[in-house]
Amino acid sequence: MIDSSVMGGVWSAVPTPFKDDWKLDKKSIARLAEHQSKLGIKGLFIGGTSGEGPWLTQSMLRELARSTVKAAGGRMAVAVQVTDNSAARILDNISKISDSGADLAVIAPPFFQMKPSQDFLRRLYLEVLERSPMPIGLYHRGKHSSVAVSASTIAELAEHEKVLMIKDSSGDAEDKEVFLKLKRRLNNILLLNGNEFDCIPCLRDGYDGLLLGGACFNGGMALKIYDLTRAGRIKDAEEIQQRMNDLMYEVFGGKESCSCWLAGQKQMLVEMGIFSTNRTVINYALTPECGKAIKKVFQQFRDELFPY
Repeated sequence: MIDSSVMGGVWSAVPTPFKDDWKLDKKSIARLAEHQSKLGIKGLFIGGTSGEGPWLTQSMLRELARSTVKAAGGRMAVAVQVTDNSAARILDNISKISDSGADLAVIAPPFFQMKPSQDFLRRLYLEVLERSPMPIGLYHRGKHSSVAVSASTIAELAEHEKVLMIKDSSGDAEDKEVFLKLKRRLNNILLLNGNEFDCIPCLRDGYDGLLLGGACFNGGMALKIYDLTRAGRIKDAEEIQQRMNDLMYEVFGGKESCSCWLAGQKQMLVEMGIFSTNRTVINYALTPECGKAIKKVFQQFRDELFPY
């Protein structure tokens, strides 16, 4: 059971490792879970954007869910993204992973809809909530989503007994206030910030923790930001945030474009001895410049990447 009183902290939106033949790399899944557990990560979010879930087949997502649950071994919660364009497809996705042992099915806004109203989207989500055999997490992407589900709609849906978590990656101050108001009313909801380049404001104001893509390699730094902010040491937390941002921009391929993003993230895990390849299904590739930068920052930040 996802309980905000014990599951607050840092969660990791982990990438999916592939072998050279494009099959899932289960050994890398196990190594990543071990690394995350040693850091003190509270939960693993698989099949999201950085996990390439929308590009995996249902059988691969099911295999990924089972392998991750096995590797986590009860030390961390496991959440699986099941987003799709209709309630029927979302429910079908949930049915494929419901016996995996995962703790949560997570729904982000649909990838595509024809002029959807908030009422239409609310009814779509509610149909899933009423029929899902699993507890649900809601992923709010705000203006970054091709289909805009408002913060007020997400907050209304979170009143449902099956909703246990919200990930807010909007970076929007008004949306943050909507969710903090909800949190004051429903203290048991787990409220996580997904904006990894600006972690502190949400933590300072009352979010339970962070759910970050970069935490697969910089989770130790994210945990320092979490601990320092909770202790009221904002200036110290801001220094770590700046260092973490500098690291991420080097890994992702530059502040302006993040041109290598996922391939760079996977290559950092290769440098760390966790992944065996940097292969991505989506159109990201490692440039020679990114490869050199990652080798350099791996040595520079090595002790912070392996704080245990």
